[in-house]
Amino acid sequence: MYKLILVPLDGSATAERGLQEAISLAIPLDAGLRLLHVIDAYPMYAEHASAAAFLQSMDVLRQQGLALLSKAAEQCKRQGVQVSSQLREGIGERAANVIVDEATKEQCDLIVLGTHGRRGMSRLLMGSDAELVLRGSSVPVLMVRVPAPDAA
Repeated sequence: MYKLILVPLDGSATAERGLQEAISLAIPLDAGLRLLHVIDAYPMYAEHASAAAFLQSMDVLRQQGLALLSKAAEQCKRQGVQVSSQLREGIGERAANVIVDEATKEQCDLIVLGTHGRRGMSRLLMGSDAELVLRGSSVPVLMVRVPAPDAA
């Protein structure tokens, strides 16, 4: 059914929950995981930071992204899941577009994506990359939310 599952990671609890769900799917299906971290430099790009400050910030973001991918890949390997990872820079581009592009480029069968489940004003103010992935993807998207603290 699914041979390659794309899992975007941003270091959040929702992304971690998405990774756990993807691992749970991958094990019985003998599917591989493609981990993706998108450096979202759009806010810095939009503010026209000085070139030196921008480059320094990008170096820090790359190091953090690579560390995040490495930690997640080790987690997958410990559970016997085949894994590959990619760090991509979305300079001037929404993370959602990069995620959809990666799924297409790598011929992924499914995207498992953590979502904050924002509604109302916070969704309007902060946007929803998860929703944009859902709308723009040509492959199925599984959106995973972290349960509310009082739901436990």
